[in-house]
Amino acid sequence: MAVPTPVSRLPRVGTTIFTVMSQLALEHQAVNTGQGFPDFEPPLRLRELVAHHVGARHNQYAPMAGAPALREAIAAKVARHYARRASPETEITVTCGGTEALAISIQALVGPGDEAVLLDPAYDSYEPIVELCGGVARRVPLARPGFGIDWERLATALSPRTRLLIVNTPHNPSGACLTAADLDRLAELLRPTGAFVLADEVYEHMVYDGVGHVSLNGHPELAARSIVASSFGKTYHATGWKIGYCVAPPALTAELRKVHQFVTFAIATPLQYAIADFMQECPQWEDELPAFYQAKRDHFVRRLAATRLRLVPARSTYFQLVDYSAVSDLPDTDFALELIRRHGVAVIPVSPFCAAPPPDARLVRLCFAKEDATLDAAASRLAAL
Repeated sequence: MAVPTPVSRLPRVGTTIFTVMSQLALEHQAVNTGQGFPDFEPPLRLRELVAHHVGARHNQYAPMAGAPALREAIAAKVARHYARRASPETEITVTCGGTEALAISIQALVGPGDEAVLLDPAYDSYEPIVELCGGVARRVPLARPGFGIDWERLATALSPRTRLLIVNTPHNPSGACLTAADLDRLAELLRPTGAFVLADEVYEHMVYDGVGHVSLNGHPELAARSIVASSFGKTYHATGWKIGYCVAPPALTAELRKVHQFVTFAIATPLQYAIADFMQECPQWEDELPAFYQAKRDHFVRRLAATRLRLVPARSTYFQLVDYSAVSDLPDTDFALELIRRHGVAVIPVSPFCAAPPPDARLVRLCFAKEDATLDAAASRLAAL
């Protein structure tokens, strides 16, 4: 009997760079500053609440859109931070992490032949989902060195076939942030178009130096055509829990829920109830998070000052870009592999985030969501470069 051979829907896609580098870090016992996850625990009270709700028999399917208590807590949070009155019933959907929030939003909006504009460097999940939908990704490089929007190139990329623009603020991997003026300019640019916006804001509570996050949730004109994706995993140091959410106008929410119900349907019930309770008990957590991570950034920066690496200012997220051109001429992926094998430090090259990275770019990304001892160990090894 002949066995059929599958035809790949994603022939250009392999294993993600994050998985590859984390596996190599294990094999070489390297300090892992590559993949973006903390090596410390979620808050104790939140873990206690999870145990409580498991014991309270909250272990069956939650409602498809999310536990009502959690959606209400999200609505209160969005109102407090961004002055947006989002309906828990018709505008908020709990998802399997930010990843699902992004995927179902793209699937809900992009069809065969539609174009989606991505700003490079772009997170590696965006384009494959666009391709699975039969859409075409149009990549627009962000302006170097600050990774701001190149408005002229973005305007040129928009066309009558543009269905979706994906923006990421705070930006992974650069740490750049859109400003209120940027949002006004974006609204003006999109006003005559039929394009929707997907805003990846999973690092919303990690903006430093006294500068608050500027969310599309707080810009009424953009919010009317946007889906905003957020992540509890990032906010609560619990990336393995995979809980996020979308905020969108009712018509967009109805479409993304059509996809969501056939992808995951419902998200882990006891975790939803625990997060809802924690948000009510500890609303200050989100307000204190910038100072927590800024202290880690500053500690890491001080330690890296003893190396030959040139640091790119990190205004947000928990990532630090470094320019290694003073120590190597290797392309970034080759340099990252050498760091693991010869120096025992795992990092992420920036080129996998780009369709066509600048040929002279020598940038890698380090994660500082780590215990100080981990950061110190990484910096000590990098000082040997």
